[in-house]
Amino acid sequence: MRRKIAYPLATLGMVGSTLVIASPALAHGYVSSPPSRQAQCAAGKVADCGAIQFEPQSVEAPKGSKQCNGGNAGFSVLNDNSRNWPATSVGTSVKFNWVLTARHRTATWVYYVDGAEVATFDDKNAIPEATVSHTVNLSRFPGKHTVLAVWNIGDTTNAFYSCVDLNIGGGAASAPTSTPTSAPAAKPTTAAPTAPPTTDAPTTDAPTTDAPTTAAPTVTATSSSSSATSAGGSWAAGVSYRSGDVVTYHGASYRCRQSHTSIRSWEPSMFTLALWLPL
Repeated sequence: MRRKIAYPLATLGMVGSTLVIASPALAHGYVSSPPSRQAQCAAGKVADCGAIQFEPQSVEAPKGSKQCNGGNAGFSVLNDNSRNWPATSVGTSVKFNWVLTARHRTATWVYYVDGAEVATFDDKNAIPEATVSHTVNLSRFPGKHTVLAVWNIGDTTNAFYSCVDLNIGGGAASAPTSTPTSAPAAKPTTAAPTAPPTTDAPTTDAPTTDAPTTAAPTVTATSSSSSATSAGGSWAAGVSYRSGDVVTYHGASYRCRQSHTSIRSWEPSMFTLALWLPL
């Protein structure tokens, strides 16, 4: 059993010292973005995950495992690759964000890609913040891969495990934009038949009228997407909040401290220091 001093954040809102002693299972952490497998379960993006959907922060097991569940039999669903876990498209440099419901002294944070160690961050047994971020260079691993992120605790024999499925370098959305630019080039071919009459040559107004009409739709598309990002509403589960977003919950206002997808039982009043700052 862990020391009592490790639990005040996780037991926020509880009453009675006996409850603090009895709830070490709340003192954990996991990768919230890009969404780990347990985060996908908690957000309802992957169904039938079992207990992990209610406690994504609880994948704790002895150090040294290379499994998504750390060898914890209660969360074996995380090792099931037949579920086709959704992969997040990212660049080659990826920022991993942890949410910690309790701040244990930390030895190291280690990242593996398909079992190979790619990055280690040494905390030298320091106590981390409620949210922790690491930027890892994954340029050597293009395509779809599974990243195992491990939080090695400094004062226990255990670690916390999070598997994150990524499509590395998969943000190539610029290819389709080149095809519309070639389409207008086909228009001048219709002007060729009108070339024999010399009187039709000055009629260069037709191409000029087509050019401004293509610019108009691009402006309206960008304006509609920006209007979709609204803040200040009521907190709800299953919503992707970004750092700086402001929500209301039970009459109080909170500002998001860490980008994440909200889940049931993680309301702002429960984990204010980890994810939300009361205003």
